[in-house]
Amino acid sequence: MENKTQIIPDLVLLGLIEMEGFKYLYFVITLVIYVSILVLCLMIVAIIWNEPSLHEPMYSFICNLIVNGMFGSAAFYPKLMIDLLSGYTTISLGGCLVQAFCLQTYACLDIFTFTIIAYDRYLAVCFPLRYPTLMTNRKTLKWIAVAWGFLFVDQTVFVVWTSSLGLCGATINNVYCETMSLMKLSCRNSSLINILGSFMTILMVVSSLLVVVYCYIRTFVICLKISREACQKAIHTLVTHLLAFSTFMAATLFVGFRYRLNIGGVSSNFHLVIAVTGLAVSTTLNPLIYGLRTEVLRKRIIKKMHMCSKLGKPD
Repeated sequence: MENKTQIIPDLVLLGLIEMEGFKYLYFVITLVIYVSILVLCLMIVAIIWNEPSLHEPMYSFICNLIVNGMFGSAAFYPKLMIDLLSGYTTISLGGCLVQAFCLQTYACLDIFTFTIIAYDRYLAVCFPLRYPTLMTNRKTLKWIAVAWGFLFVDQTVFVVWTSSLGLCGATINNVYCETMSLMKLSCRNSSLINILGSFMTILMVVSSLLVVVYCYIRTFVICLKISREACQKAIHTLVTHLLAFSTFMAATLFVGFRYRLNIGGVSSNFHLVIAVTGLAVSTTLNPLIYGLRTEVLRKRIIKKMHMCSKLGKPD
């Protein structure tokens, strides 16, 4: 018999059921992580916004990464905490689609931003005299605006297309929604959208990797030819970007390809751990890496924390 589309009032998130036994512990951990990262992100954005000397392309791109991280975190952590406290294990189809849209837009925008950061550092090191005209603040804002606009339209089309497939099931083996989870529940043949989605993802990832690898190889070669002090400073910046980029890509690919890991004997819990850990790592590490490894930001963050601690002490 042919499957018939069912009217699904709510979708069950099996990951929340798996977390039920230790839900208060998970809630505390999630709350601490989210509040800590949110405070750090807000501090970094405020420092870049209020410090005129940081109004340059590299810090604008870092600020975009941090803002995008807050956007992705807001689509994941608050709902998870509410569900853990209330005991809810379901999400409406509309809510599921919105969450999938937000998380996928966040992931794609991070990949784009890391790629343009690599290109920006390539221009700064390889063409220092022309850099002020090649990458202006105006051009930086245009790059960022175009990326947000394009990805919003792209993901809207993809999510709406996914929603039109119809559902013959109501259980998702995760604690959050993504279009791949919904396609597995589809009544209709989702091969076309699956192939197109995989092709676009592979194209974006491969293109990004090629640009990043090329830019950083060329930049490292130039760094070896300049003065030792300038070389150390440039390499420190490059290593920071590479560390953030490689960590994000590893976490994202783990999440993106977990459904394709059809390894015998691998339990659904393994896939759940990959999904949750991958998203948590990708939304957490950027502010930590840039906040700790970027000297200017680190000094100002420490200064702000010191001032806050002094204000908190009684006279």
